[in-house]
Amino acid sequence: MTRVTRLIEPVRTAPAGTRPRGIRSRIGWIFVLLTALAVAAYAAVPYFTASLETLAGSPGLAGDYVDKPPFVQAALYAHIAGGAVALALGALQFWKGLRARAPRVHRWAGRVYLAGVAVGGLAGLVIAPTSSAGYVGFFGFTALAVLWLVTGWRAYRAIRRGEVRSHQAWMIRNYALTYSAVTLRIWLPLLVFAPLLFGQTPDFDNAYAVVPFLAWLPNLVFAEWLIRRRGLPSYRLPV
Repeated sequence: MTRVTRLIEPVRTAPAGTRPRGIRSRIGWIFVLLTALAVAAYAAVPYFTASLETLAGSPGLAGDYVDKPPFVQAALYAHIAGGAVALALGALQFWKGLRARAPRVHRWAGRVYLAGVAVGGLAGLVIAPTSSAGYVGFFGFTALAVLWLVTGWRAYRAIRRGEVRSHQAWMIRNYALTYSAVTLRIWLPLLVFAPLLFGQTPDFDNAYAVVPFLAWLPNLVFAEWLIRRRGLPSYRLPV
């Protein structure tokens, strides 16, 4: 009798006006994926279709690197290429359908992603001292590159040890840093035109001086919140 009662018992549905958490997560993931692909194309394609001299007059980093030594210019191209690959592939690594239906593709895409992080991070260490944001740019972008490399290495080491949940946590942190390429381009125009609210003229130099830290620190804080919300191993400083 109990079994029959359970079978005919009406299915409980979510209260009206509420949206399942899965749908919210899917919408958030789609937003991250589309913005990542858009920025990867916007930021990388021009550098591989035109010379630095041609791009020097347009917005971007080209003008700062026209007169730099060849090895610094090569590091710039390596940073852009590695970052674009990581930005585009990283979002796909969080697609549950890919992990469940094509685990081999997920693993190979993860390897390529981490290779992009390694190339982009090491190249970032080379170009950080030449940042037009001065000391703030040097310390901000250097810290970003170091953390990008360290979290990528921790994610790789965790999965090699079979620690799947730890791997997931470190990948969330790592991609939060990768996604700084997107948040930088969100913060920058907001900061540039913010003085208009106070009757002042837009100021790119002051805005860019803040971005080296603002582009990734909030991302990392959000990533840690997301990790704890999902019950994954959260990071705690040693006492």
